[in-house]
Order: sequence, then C-alpha cells, then structure tokens
Amino acid sequence: MSVDIVVTATAFMDLTFIGLEAVPAPGEERFAGDLLRSPGGGAINAIGAARLGLRAALAVPLGEDLEGRFIRGELEREGIELAIGGGARTPTTVVMPWGGERAMVTYEPGAATDAAGVAAFEPRAVVVALDQLDLVPPGARGYATCGDDDARAFAGHPPRDIGRARALFLNRREALMVTGEATPEAAAERLGAEVEVVIVTLGAEGAMALVDGETLVRAPGFEMDAVDTTGAGDLLCAAFVWADLAGADVETALRWAVLYGSLSVTVPTGAAGAVTLERLLKEGSTRGLPPLATQKETTT
Repeated sequence: MSVDIVVTATAFMDLTFIGLEAVPAPGEERFAGDLLRSPGGGAINAIGAARLGLRAALAVPLGEDLEGRFIRGELEREGIELAIGGGARTPTTVVMPWGGERAMVTYEPGAATDAAGVAAFEPRAVVVALDQLDLVPPGARGYATCGDDDARAFAGHPPRDIGRARALFLNRREALMVTGEATPEAAAERLGAEVEVVIVTLGAEGAMALVDGETLVRAPGFEMDAVDTTGAGDLLCAAFVWADLAGADVETALRWAVLYGSLSVTVPTGAAGAVTLERLLKEGSTRGLPPLATQKETTT
C-alpha cells in the first residue's frame, strides 16, 4: 500500500458549542445555539489532504468507544486509510468559538503511534506532532506541527531532532514560546538554523516562511467573516503539503495554504471548513494566485 500522506498527530472528537453568548468565567453558566461533533486534531489534516485529492491515511490510537467509532466512520467516508491502534478512550476536545477566537478544553489519554504502522503505508509525506519526528520513515518528507501543549512542553528548548522536518508549522504564540524570542521573525530565524522551512501563521495577517535560514517570504491573509477558527492551521498545513508535493516553490505553496486555511473559518468546525479541490482552485483563480502543476492535471 502506498499513500501520499500519513497523519500521526492525535485525532480528537471535537464537541463544538456554536453561537455562545460568551466564554464562561469561573462560576458562570453560558448558553450556546447549537452543539456539533466532528473529527478534530490530526483528523482535520487528513480530511483536508483527502479533499485536495491526496491519498491520505491516519495512523493514531483511537478508543473502541462511541467517539472512536464516530471518527472512524467519518474518515472512512472521506476515503482515508486507517491504521488505528487500540485505546481505552478516544481523545476529546470541547471547543468554544467566540469573538473571532476560541477556547478549548481537552482530555487526551496517553497512547503511542506505531512507527511500523506509519512505514507500512510507504508515504511520500508524514504530518507529525512536534514530539513525533522519529515516526517519519526514511525517504519520506516530514512536516511537523505544534500545538499549545507542544509549545509548553518545548518552551525555550526546541526538540533536538527538529532538523528531521522538511517544514515546521507554528502560530505566532507557539513560535515565541518555543524559542523565547520576542518577534515571529526572530523565532523563525532561530528555528531556521535547523529546519529547512519554518512557517509561522499570523492569524488574519496570513503567514510567513523562512527558507533555508535565509529567505523570508510572506503570504497575506484573506478577509473572511470568522465563525470558527478551529483547524485553520491544520488545513493550512494540509494545503502546503499538497502544493509542496506538487513541486510548487515555498512562496506559491504558502499563498495557496493561507487561502485554504482562511476559507475554513467561515463555517463551524475544522472538518466542515476543509473545502474541496474544485472550490480551492476556483477561489484561487478569482484571487489571482499562481497556478500549480496539479491544477493543469485537474482541469484538463
């Protein structure tokens, strides 16, 4: 079996409160207009990759509970291959979008992804969490993502094997926390001494990338009416991998990735925000983004 991309970052059951009055303070009760459930975390990376036409797989531990069965069913409907180790319970996150941002509470039981299971897919690319770089098999490109928990764990001291990543994705807050630097540019410069491509997302401002420790490129954001920003970074990562595997230069790949992440925030949940390849190409053409080789193949 051979796939384009394997995702090993933890998959969660996301429970998203929509239409909150406000995020509750201690002792308060607030009400929402709706409650949605969807695959979250690494499952969002995999869904985005699959909707962009990549052969995608997810290799993560999931429980044999209702949440785990729900996630498996959703991913199978997307055509995503699964290598799911057993676990007692499935990781779960409560998501509270409000005011253009979101707060989250997560339960994550300890479980490990099997390196042999990842290698069995013979992937061209692997998306891993910051502490999973040892899961990238020889010959595959590694793309490392950082979450709030990773940033706290590696605050002031990035992992020693970080150079195994082809690209590293962090948001502004995470980049400053991991490096201890005062600006995203300085953080990228420090990380760029080890990593080929360092990408720092900047919210509505877009993203920046430092290439080979020397060339800084920027991709401006796209104005959107934000409903839920959950998963925007995961989808930006998925789109960058899609463009990178198609042979795009970093600046072109970053511009398409920023658009893909931006489009996702207009609807509730990260999974629902992953638009199709057809939609992305149409939006990119309207906005004057440079074409990719994969577009020519898709549209001929």
